[in-house]
Amino acid sequence: MGFALYLLSYVSILVHICFVTISFAAGLYYISEIVEEYTEKAKKAIKLITIVTIVIYLLLIISEEFTWTLIICGVLAHFIHLAILRNFPNIKILSIEFWSAVILLLLNHYLAYKHFQEVYYSLSEILGYFTLCLWLVPFSLFVSLSANDQVLPSYQEVPSNDNDVVTNYFSSRKRQNLLNFFKSAKSSVLPTRSKKSF
Repeated sequence: MGFALYLLSYVSILVHICFVTISFAAGLYYISEIVEEYTEKAKKAIKLITIVTIVIYLLLIISEEFTWTLIICGVLAHFIHLAILRNFPNIKILSIEFWSAVILLLLNHYLAYKHFQEVYYSLSEILGYFTLCLWLVPFSLFVSLSANDQVLPSYQEVPSNDNDVVTNYFSSRKRQNLLNFFKSAKSSVLPTRSKKSF
């Protein structure tokens, strides 16, 4: 094999990686647009996916030799995901449910890596477990975080004297979502530039 064809193969791999990345980003954008448009249907779909994942965990108890800590941690994480869905699309990142789900996700990854190191499974079986049992529901909730910014309030939480529902919503509540968290982190971590006035 010549050097030119060898170099050409690496260039084509880079082009394929770029195409896959762009396709993945476009798909995520499209999914987030659908979630913003149809929040109630997205909530039902994520709830159904969560229940199916819990059933998969129960089937793993019967058919596989998974440890009880791995199964209990996974089922508990998905029950917390169901608790997060109660207030959907208003997912508060400073809530106990959100951080419990993050901690259980990390713990579940650790337990799964430990289990798959001790017991041999094929790569497709490991990938199937990680995709369906660990990543699908948290990834769905992550994509749906942007839906909170586009949803108008539909009820008044605090009675007020002269404000309407929309004015009261935007003036009385500080919205806690992922975008506001990143904006506050950016303003506190990164230095600000001062503009020169002439």
